[in-house]
Amino acid sequence: MKIRYFAWVRERVGKPEEEIELPAGIATVGELMDWLAGRGEEYAYAFENRKVIRAAIDRTHVRPDAPIRAAREIAFFPPMTGG
Repeated sequence: MKIRYFAWVRERVGKPEEEIELPAGIATVGELMDWLAGRGEEYAYAFENRKVIRAAIDRTHVRPDAPIRAAREIAFFPPMTGG
């Protein structure tokens, strides 16, 4: 599965994207964020305030409780504002 990071999430993780093998037991976007946060200091920093991070599965915005079973790509990004 491809994971993409945008804006300050990308800066904190230190890379724009990566391919991961989804661990058994990870079923939702929120669970994936929890797992990512445990992968190291840079991930913990990027996902320290998960309530403000937005996610998209295959380019469709989703909530943290969204299932990820058939996702090809999941993106994480900070809130967006117009202007």
